[in-house]
Amino acid sequence: MHDPAWGAAAAGKALAPMTIERREPKPHDVVLEILFCGVCHSDIHQARDEWSGALFPMVPGHEIVGRVTSVGSAASKYKVGDLAGVGCLVDSCRKCPPCSDGFEQHCEGGMALTYNGTEMDRQTPTYGGYSTQIVVDEGYVVRIPAGLDPAAAAPLLCAGITTYSPLRRWGCKPGDQVGVVGLGGLGHMAVKLAASMGAEVTVFSTSTSKEADARRLGAKHFVVTKSAAALEALKNKLDLIIDTVSAPHDYGAYLAMLRARGAMVIVGAPTSSITVSPFALIMGSKSLAGSLIGGIAETQEMLDHCAKHGIASDIELIGIDKINEAYERVLKSDVRYRFVIDIASLRSP
Repeated sequence: MHDPAWGAAAAGKALAPMTIERREPKPHDVVLEILFCGVCHSDIHQARDEWSGALFPMVPGHEIVGRVTSVGSAASKYKVGDLAGVGCLVDSCRKCPPCSDGFEQHCEGGMALTYNGTEMDRQTPTYGGYSTQIVVDEGYVVRIPAGLDPAAAAPLLCAGITTYSPLRRWGCKPGDQVGVVGLGGLGHMAVKLAASMGAEVTVFSTSTSKEADARRLGAKHFVVTKSAAALEALKNKLDLIIDTVSAPHDYGAYLAMLRARGAMVIVGAPTSSITVSPFALIMGSKSLAGSLIGGIAETQEMLDHCAKHGIASDIELIGIDKINEAYERVLKSDVRYRFVIDIASLRSP
């Protein structure tokens, strides 16, 4: 299947038009005509091989919303015309304990990434959503609920589930004091979701200009992280912290703000190691944890929750020809809060 796309021919190369070959659909597959694809910061890391091991040519994009155009002979979950989505993975072994428990993202055999990876045969390359169509097993496709704007729903497939999953796992509930570190693509979703669960949210940011947005998104409090006094005033006050920052910073300063038995969950990914004193955890029996996206069932749960509460991402819609400019703007934090590509622009002559 010939598929027009934009991608990187090699590490660090500007994204440009290319044609890729999609595999032919199998009996359990669905084919999606891609309508919108979000731009995740990890797209930039991988297109520039900043995490090493990248496969080229690479077509990024794992926040995909599209329309079902065909279904395999054994597929039954979707019909032609359905609005559906694909997130960060397109298959897994389906047999190991994590897969059996609904945590396909932790597949012991290694999940099949939506792009920059291979199918489970370890030979067929995967390509992402900066393209016009995608072929995926129906078990790794999610339904986009009615009432969600398709473009604004696209980032939910990564930024949404990445922040929803730890909030659910650590039992976010009405009355909880939740801190969100950083107010970018991930952080703004964490604020919306935590507030929708009834938590009282405090946003930590280096940028005073984001205070109005933080409150609009649902935060009750805003703290400029450069203020040592403001951080000290919150000592032992928070039940849960979702840390979305991908630059090196002091984890210990935030752990001090947790109540006894509280948890700080890392969803941002600094590229360098960060040192934490054991006593920052021992005193107060606190937890420092990580969280990786979510399984397919939990992703569907998240989408249904967002539809129920009227939650979607704040986006800036762009044409595919603006993708390289968008990458540079992401690096400058010059987007409020997620770029989404209108794939109709890729189909236009």
